[in-house]
Amino acid sequence: MDLNRLEPIDDWTWRLPRHGRMRVDGVIYGDSGLVAAMDDKVGEQVANVAALPGIVGASFAMPDAHWGYGFPIGGVAAFDPDEGGIISAGGVGFDISCGVRTMPTGLTRAEVQARQAELAEALFRKVPAGTGQRGPLTFSDRELDAALEGGAAWAVAQGFGRPEDLAFIEEGGRAVGAAPDEVSDRAKKRQRGEMGTLGSGNHYLEVQEVADLFDAEAAGAFGLAVGDVVATIHCGSRGLGHQVGTDYLGEMVAAAAGFGLDLPDRELACAPIASGLGRRYLGAMRAATNCALANREIIGHLVREVFADLFQTARLRLLYDVSHNTCKVEEHLWNGRRRTLFVHRKGATRSLGPGNAALPPSYRAIGQPVLIGGSMGTQSYILAGCADSEGKSFSSACHGAGRSLSRHAALRRWHGSGIIDDLARQGIIIRCPSLRGVAEEAPGAYKDVRAVVDAAEHAGLARKVARLRPFICIKG
Repeated sequence: MDLNRLEPIDDWTWRLPRHGRMRVDGVIYGDSGLVAAMDDKVGEQVANVAALPGIVGASFAMPDAHWGYGFPIGGVAAFDPDEGGIISAGGVGFDISCGVRTMPTGLTRAEVQARQAELAEALFRKVPAGTGQRGPLTFSDRELDAALEGGAAWAVAQGFGRPEDLAFIEEGGRAVGAAPDEVSDRAKKRQRGEMGTLGSGNHYLEVQEVADLFDAEAAGAFGLAVGDVVATIHCGSRGLGHQVGTDYLGEMVAAAAGFGLDLPDRELACAPIASGLGRRYLGAMRAATNCALANREIIGHLVREVFADLFQTARLRLLYDVSHNTCKVEEHLWNGRRRTLFVHRKGATRSLGPGNAALPPSYRAIGQPVLIGGSMGTQSYILAGCADSEGKSFSSACHGAGRSLSRHAALRRWHGSGIIDDLARQGIIIRCPSLRGVAEEAPGAYKDVRAVVDAAEHAGLARKVARLRPFICIKG
């Protein structure tokens, strides 16, 4: 991106001044290197989002931002329904409620090391990964609707999780207002056999070691120590979420003229929050959110079973589960006024600061755990939300490293077998059903997660707590 188009606010914050059809400024977070390396399309998409009705504050892009569908991936925008605000399927994304959960195992690297290969094979067998993979569970229409209504709470009630998990999942593990009846039969058909599966692309199940701590107080509250082993799951709503996005994007495109919406980009198809279509999408989106929450809870249960079979002392409590493709109704103080806003986060995570009542009591003095996944075989991070992030980004932070090369470009540059061999030399076991999938997700196809996390910290979006180093990675 051409930095000459931007005004530096500080070393970590850049303003894209309001121009043309923009209703607000754009704000891009990152150091000069990260921002300069972003595709020009990111700036264009930030400006397009800023032109949507009812937007409040600014159109934001996180340090991991890259070109997406409509919104940039790493885009954040809040809309006021009292000012004609909209809901955009492209602002949520296709993998609705894709997210990350991290579970400390109660084990150390030294305890796990001797059975590393055995653990990798057991996890690969237990948790289906890859395009078109079916899970160990198949639900009837009635059971699936119950999952779409109940989320992780439903999974726990079915014996696929622990009741104590729910306090450590956003919104108690269930998005209120879900409307399974607004989800198409085709979407439900795609999901019926996919519960308990990782999917493909950048989704993963990793076993990681806590390599470094940066904030002793926060690490203590999160129950982390150097040498601890954690299991981290990254996945979402699978085929159902993708179909919900596809279905409603089509409806929103067709309805735009009737709503009087002159969109800067067809991919920003949207509907007024107060409209019938807007309400129907919100109900379907929340049902897909619950699908993802139930899916991660079920996978967490399967992972616990594997560890219990191999390690008698394994515990696997839930540290936190956070989604990063969502639209949530939130109260925010902005310019001295408290407002009810519909906050779109596409490839961005909540970063609630200390004192927020939505946090579990044990984390309330520290701030929300912010789980930042690296690329395959590279480090990940646990951060904590900052008090200042509300005024900077509606309490939002980045969600991962962010792609720097497309999947097609990665395939031209790397071979899956070579990547597996290279990571094996580093002590990292990769298990994936597709060598093509490994090549597409090559570590070099992503930004340096260290730079992204440092930028988020310096910008005041979240602060570093721990660095995680993987030694097993199950990929789709």
